[in-house]
Amino acid sequence: MVFSLIEAYNLFENNSLKLINPVRSDDKHLNLFHSQEYIDYLKTCQAEFVEGDNDFGIGYDCPCIENLHDYASIVAGASITAAHLINTGMFKHVINWFGGWHHAKRNKASGFCYVNDIVLCIMKLRQKFSRVLYIDLDQHHGDGVQEAFEFTNKVLTLSFHKYMQGFFPGTGSIDDIGKGIGKYHSVNVPLKSGIGDTNFVLLFSSIFSKVLSVYKPEVIVVQCGADSLTGDPIDISDPLNLTLESYTKCIELVINCRLPAIFLGGGGYNFANTSRLWCQLTATIIGCKELKNDIPEHEMFLKYAPDYELLIEPGKVRDKNNHEYIDKILSTVVNNLYYLNYLLQC
Repeated sequence: MVFSLIEAYNLFENNSLKLINPVRSDDKHLNLFHSQEYIDYLKTCQAEFVEGDNDFGIGYDCPCIENLHDYASIVAGASITAAHLINTGMFKHVINWFGGWHHAKRNKASGFCYVNDIVLCIMKLRQKFSRVLYIDLDQHHGDGVQEAFEFTNKVLTLSFHKYMQGFFPGTGSIDDIGKGIGKYHSVNVPLKSGIGDTNFVLLFSSIFSKVLSVYKPEVIVVQCGADSLTGDPIDISDPLNLTLESYTKCIELVINCRLPAIFLGGGGYNFANTSRLWCQLTATIIGCKELKNDIPEHEMFLKYAPDYELLIEPGKVRDKNNHEYIDKILSTVVNNLYYLNYLLQC
């Protein structure tokens, strides 16, 4: 759906957008993060022999699917290819909407994620860049990426996510700031339900600008999970109220800082809205500012019923992120970045 909508808006005719065939990842590259034991299991996993969640996380939310190792190799290879294109200077911005699987651990699948292509992408970038900024816009905390880098000062993770009792994965509190020499290199922005575009962009712009000035990254990786959009079925009881507007403004801020950047996908379970978002972000990244609101007729046109429009209306759930809570988040994050700045000056 994503590809066909991008094609329907004729974005592939833009000279700034090039299609690159990714290189499939081999075990050597998967081994940069994942254990050989886990990789070997992906090769041999058979659905009929999996009962519940096993030691490798295959089960309930990560079922054993056919050709699982091939799938993981393709996903990882695409994001590693994106990093290679940045490292070689061939492109300033690279998009892989098929990537962004931020929950997978070194030895375990988690939260629909069988391979952590983001970690592998960042490790590839680290071959050239000394400081990498990772930004996560998914409704869920980017726990797998943070866990992979929480002991290093070479990667700063910045995650904007919903944080409520019982909400997966249950990590990413504002007090979760990294460990060892990685202390203050994990920046978490825990949100309550109902946040809208205005408050989200306020938080993002304030914190992102401060992170840039303090950490001075050389390259940025952004996970653009679409499940924070209003109408996503992942959590209908306590949703967020975000629309394409907030995501677009955040990505514009990333582009305007003029650093090389990789944009990845992630969650998004209302497939029509996810396609709307990633099409809009593709246009933003390549400098095509205006897309007509009426979706062009194409093979997937009926999926966008009943309005057949690109833009979506904001949700109407009460915003539990009041001014006092937002001020508390900002003051805490800014204070932590003050200490990070002190450590970087030593």
